[in-house]
Amino acid sequence: MYKVGITGGIGSGKTTACKVFEVLGIPVFYADTAAKEIMTQDTLLIEGVKAAFGNESYFEDGKLNNKHIAGIVFNNEQALSQLNALVHPAVFRAFDAWEATIPATVPYTLKEAAILFESGSYKLCDTTILVTAPYEVKLKRLMQRDGVTEEQVKARMDKQLSDEEKSKMANHFIVNDEQQSIIEQVLALHQEFLNAAEEFKNGKA
Repeated sequence: MYKVGITGGIGSGKTTACKVFEVLGIPVFYADTAAKEIMTQDTLLIEGVKAAFGNESYFEDGKLNNKHIAGIVFNNEQALSQLNALVHPAVFRAFDAWEATIPATVPYTLKEAAILFESGSYKLCDTTILVTAPYEVKLKRLMQRDGVTEEQVKARMDKQLSDEEKSKMANHFIVNDEQQSIIEQVLALHQEFLNAAEEFKNGKA
C-alpha cells in the first residue's frame, strides 16, 4: 500500500491537516499516540526498557514510571538516544500491524509523526508532507493551547529539527499560516496521492 508520511514542528497544525485527510477517508496512524500505548503493551520494548533503565521503569500494575524515565533521559543525550533506539522499532512494528488491518480498497495511508525525519521512519514512506507555519503563528497557538511562556515554547522547538532542515527531506508542503486554506491544499495533495497510489498499485501488479 502507498504510504505517506506527514510531520511538522510543534504548533504547525499537522494534526489539523490529518483530520482533513481522515474526512476524505484516508486512515491515519498517529505514531506519537501509538508510542505512548506500546510503552505498556509491546513485550520486547518493555523488556528492553527495564534492561536499560531498571525494573523501576514500570510500576507493579504495569504502568510506565514516567518520572523515573524522564529523570534519566532529561538532558542526557546518550540515554535519550538509547530510549529512542528501543521505542522507534516498536513503533515501526505497531505501524506494520496497523496497516495490515487496512482494507485493500484504501488507496493510501498516512503516518503522522513529530520526529518523522529524526527517527528515520520517513525512509519507510513513499512520499512525505511537511506542515509549516510562521514562528509567530506557532508561538501564539502553543501559548494559548498549552498555557506556556514564549521561553518554554522556544525550548521545545529547539529540541526539534528546524523547518529549514526538514524541508530538505520533505517532498510536499502544507502552509498553515492562517491565510492559505488547509482544505484546498489537502485536496490538491489527495488527488496527487490517489494518482501516485494507482501507479504504485499497477507497478506492483
